[in-house]
Amino acid sequence: MAKRNLFDPNPSGVIEHDHNNDGIDRRGFLKCMAWAGTGALCVIQGGVLKSHALASHMGSQMKSHKLGELSFVQISDSHMGFNKPANPDVIATLKAAVDKINALPEQPEFLLHTGDISHLSKPEEFDNVDQILKATNKQIFFVPGEHDVLNDDGAMFRERYAKNSKGQGWYSFDKNGVHFIGLVNVMNLKAGGLGTLGSEQLEWLEDDVKHLKSSTPIVVFAHIPLWTVYPQWGWGTEDSTQALSYLKKFGSVTVLNGHIHQTMQKVEGNVTFHTAFSTAFPQPAPGKAEGPGPMKVPAEQLRSVLGITDVNYVQGRHALAVVDSSLA
Repeated sequence: MAKRNLFDPNPSGVIEHDHNNDGIDRRGFLKCMAWAGTGALCVIQGGVLKSHALASHMGSQMKSHKLGELSFVQISDSHMGFNKPANPDVIATLKAAVDKINALPEQPEFLLHTGDISHLSKPEEFDNVDQILKATNKQIFFVPGEHDVLNDDGAMFRERYAKNSKGQGWYSFDKNGVHFIGLVNVMNLKAGGLGTLGSEQLEWLEDDVKHLKSSTPIVVFAHIPLWTVYPQWGWGTEDSTQALSYLKKFGSVTVLNGHIHQTMQKVEGNVTFHTAFSTAFPQPAPGKAEGPGPMKVPAEQLRSVLGITDVNYVQGRHALAVVDSSLA
């Protein structure tokens, strides 16, 4: 399959190849939603992730859309404690994300948070996020971002969110026939900020998936992308190729990340990569600024560049349906 990179600033944000109007992209090309909103609706349908821009009109469409046996929501990059001009009220936008989740016509079974829960790894920042997310009344699985492990090598994060994890916080679990793998790639950042998994975690990953049938849908979630989005800004993971080599036997692999605060998607072979919006602030598109970091937009546009991701899985199909939904 040819590789494509589509960085689309179009606010509608979707490149569609759904000729049968059933939510499946049979051509398998990369899709990018650069500025559609603050999150993504992830729907697993037949094992391959599917993405949509979820504008205000999507609610009525989703009500008539038959969802699958398993649905969950990804949120990312809450950056609780951040108070700069790019977003002086991250509490309000995280609460808006919770409202969006609670308003979904098909309620997800659980949430994935792909890191940067906090901005400065302070206990009160974690406390605020925990209190806000309680309103979803959902089980939540976390992996750390680099902002969550600033002061103690991640000890506070693991005590709060990963007590039964391995090593520096990695773990796996199963839901409705889908195998989920939470990876940690923020503990030993390389030059330029590239993520790294390390030999211990890679060995664990290889062993973790050995016993699984090739028909098992796999969902990997981590903070920094496991595909090379823009290495000049550290938007990639140095040893991700080795990690992904252990997943080649599986027909359906979906990799969910945060970190870059905008939605992008790439399909390569059996793997669909998807990065999520932040609930705090946007960052510039790759190479469109001197460097990464909080990007100020007009106040009335802020919630259109923040969001959630809703994922739905239908057993026996070959696509995970993923919908990105803005807070606007």
